[in-house]
Amino acid sequence: MSVLPDQWIREMAKTHGMIEPFEENRIRPGRISFGVSSYGYDLRLSREFKIPEFESDKPLDPKKIDLHQFRDVKSRSCLIPANSFILGRSLEYFRIPRDILTFCQGKSTYARCGVVINVTPFEPQWEGFATISLANTARVPVKVYAGEGIAQLVFFRAESECETSYSERKGKYQAQRQIQLARI
Repeated sequence: MSVLPDQWIREMAKTHGMIEPFEENRIRPGRISFGVSSYGYDLRLSREFKIPEFESDKPLDPKKIDLHQFRDVKSRSCLIPANSFILGRSLEYFRIPRDILTFCQGKSTYARCGVVINVTPFEPQWEGFATISLANTARVPVKVYAGEGIAQLVFFRAESECETSYSERKGKYQAQRQIQLARI
């Protein structure tokens, strides 16, 4: 596998709709950076959030998610409670080519505040808005901002195309349009 440079990302975004909307520039005074980087793309957080409401000791079960344990919020920013998490989604819609795999890491700005970002890899031919888990490890709430950078994707090209892509497998998170809770 090889890491793909910025010119490849620009070309695929513009000619194949790999990232929509696509942002060229990264530096924006007073904002957390987003857009194309040397070997990746800094994706943005949308205004949609799912906030868990733990009013009882009922555990979260990934095999039987209770929708009532989450509250939907639309806002320009969101507070992540201390020692808790929220779910968000990317502002960008992604269409991953058949010979590409992406890995995602949180931005250092948020890591320095105790926020850990988890986004699973985007598999070959996956498409959709990314559901993002934002965990606050700090003892105080941390604020996150919609429309600004939240994580960086790095694109890897395989030496050959995969035998069976995510779309051919009919992956359960294919073409998601909103924050998607766990599915079995």
